[in-house]
Amino acid sequence: MNRFLNLLVVGISLATIVSGLAQVVAPAFVLGVIGAGITPTTAHFFAIVGMFMALFGGLMLHTVYGARSGTVAILWCALQKLGACVAVGVGILQGIFSEMAAGVAAFDLLSGVLFLYYLKTIKSGESA
Repeated sequence: MNRFLNLLVVGISLATIVSGLAQVVAPAFVLGVIGAGITPTTAHFFAIVGMFMALFGGLMLHTVYGARSGTVAILWCALQKLGACVAVGVGILQGIFSEMAAGVAAFDLLSGVLFLYYLKTIKSGESA
């Protein structure tokens, strides 16, 4: 189970890095995919969000493969995912994003919960 859980966390981390970098490089394209309005301002700020996504994905990947357990980093990566879920959900409710963005919110919710579970397994392994 731990190997499968590690692979899931690594996969989510890589997806977060790639999608974040996509937002940095082509924010207007990604905004178009999720049905948001595209202006120079929205594209700029969406690229900034993408940069932080890539950084948090890299932090989680680094934590998984680090020599020491980074439980604090795992907690903050989980909170980033859960916060992203709420932010995208609010954006959908306010009509900023289309329903296409619900998949993004669901992925972030699942990722955040999985990261918290991963944190629990790491902590129980440390106390054993």
